[in-house]
Amino acid sequence: MPTKLMIADPGHFHATLLQKEMYPEIDRRVSVYGRLGPELLDYLNRISLFNTRRENPTRWELDVHTSSNPMKEMLRDKPGNAVVFTGRNRGKIDRILDSLNAGIHVFADKPWIIESGEMPKLQQALELAAHKGLAAYDIMTERYEATCQVPRALVSSPEIFGELITGDAEHPGITAKSIHHIMKVVAGVPLKRPSWFFDTVEYGEGLADVGTHVVDLVQWTAFPDQAIDYRKDIQVLDGRHWPVVIDKAQFTKVTGETDFPATLGKNVHDGKLDYYCNNSVHYTLKGVHVKMDILWNWEAVEGGDVYETVYRGTKARVEIRQGKAEKYVPEVYVFPTNEATVADIVKKIAGLQARWPGLGLEQSGQGLHVIIPERYRVGHEAHFAQVANHFLGFIHAPKSMPAWEVPNMLAKYYVSTKGVELARAK
Repeated sequence: MPTKLMIADPGHFHATLLQKEMYPEIDRRVSVYGRLGPELLDYLNRISLFNTRRENPTRWELDVHTSSNPMKEMLRDKPGNAVVFTGRNRGKIDRILDSLNAGIHVFADKPWIIESGEMPKLQQALELAAHKGLAAYDIMTERYEATCQVPRALVSSPEIFGELITGDAEHPGITAKSIHHIMKVVAGVPLKRPSWFFDTVEYGEGLADVGTHVVDLVQWTAFPDQAIDYRKDIQVLDGRHWPVVIDKAQFTKVTGETDFPATLGKNVHDGKLDYYCNNSVHYTLKGVHVKMDILWNWEAVEGGDVYETVYRGTKARVEIRQGKAEKYVPEVYVFPTNEATVADIVKKIAGLQARWPGLGLEQSGQGLHVIIPERYRVGHEAHFAQVANHFLGFIHAPKSMPAWEVPNMLAKYYVSTKGVELARAK
């Protein structure tokens, strides 16, 4: 029996990316509950463009319900058995809990929580889903990118990587950097952001929002398939935050609004908005020092969003770089130490060709550049279909979800919310 999907208050373009493709397991008729306004209209416009595109058009049919309280209407009608949450982050965990209590599977965009005080609710939601046999899954798209999967395979190979170096505050064992851009184009359409996107009380700071992807990738790569207990395995040591300054013309360009709303007034100074979206955090993960920077720029000068990271091992260093030398495209490098040889790395890459045929190596300075064929680089938008297929599998077999997913989700949100809490305390 196909899954009947409900879209609750689609306030973020990720809601539409989940419907960029059709799925045999999902009924083409989808129930949408939202507030009548520009966010819902943007969602409808994007679905219409998918349905009318020339190549491989979708065939979605929408039952649209508008009200001032979409959640109440959805829970009253309950026309489907699975709900998608994107958009407003404050209070999202309450909507998730209400849905699970109603027996509805939950597929929710990050973040589920933006304040450390909501950790008990997050744990309650995950326990409730397990008790009721429901799928409750967050949308971690970056795990499906080949340039993230290949480093994971290399770091988890002791014959070439050795063991993670624990490091210290000055020379951490793991560093990561993510750069996003406020102005961008998504699925061929310039992105309009709602004014509440800039309210960090409503939407969260950078680490609490997009930073969840980076925290997830670090623990998923460094300790693959291992459960992490945030109470014992993580210590958040430091956090900082600082703003991107946005003038009124820029705000109008990205939101369509002529002035800053009163809700943002406390962060408006001299006619400009201090948007506190930049964060850095320093923590230890199973004793390994981790430092990450979650950054926002107004608009990309060249390239697009950026993800770079370094994993330091006793035998080799594995890096993802995305700079000018890489033409702003993520590339993977391995730098052997005296304890590893090029021959060992060549042998490992040859073994990985069973999974990624065409994977190769070339010399690059003091290291080796891992050549990842273009056919494996499907891109951010395509990953939504991949993670959706996993979610559909968990609906049909909830116990098939790996045992480490739940504790590691708690660990991820502990880092992302505690890092913001420490920054605000300063």
